Amino acid sequence: MSVKASVSLTDQQDQFARSLVAKGHYASLSAVVQRGIELVRSEAKREEIELAALRAFFEGRAQGPFISAAEGHHRTEDMIDRKRRALGL
Repeated sequence: MSVKASVSLTDQQDQFARSLVAKGHYASLSAVVQRGIELVRSEAKREEIELAALRAFFEGRAQGPFISAAEGHHRTEDMIDRKRRALGL
């Protein structure tokens, strides 16, 4: 089902949209606007999924074991030493 809606565009947006229609990329200005809305919807969904994944990651990390800053520093130094030895540095 289609709904008729009135939208306002800047001169530059109108010019760009009309050029896409003139070049045959879209059948009409409505098609350009519809595609733009679908892109925004897709981007919003992707951001929602990414945010949920980040939340799950951080919630998992918050439940896990913690080490002190000194232990973290020690582990980092050990890792760097192992890498240097592996590379012959």
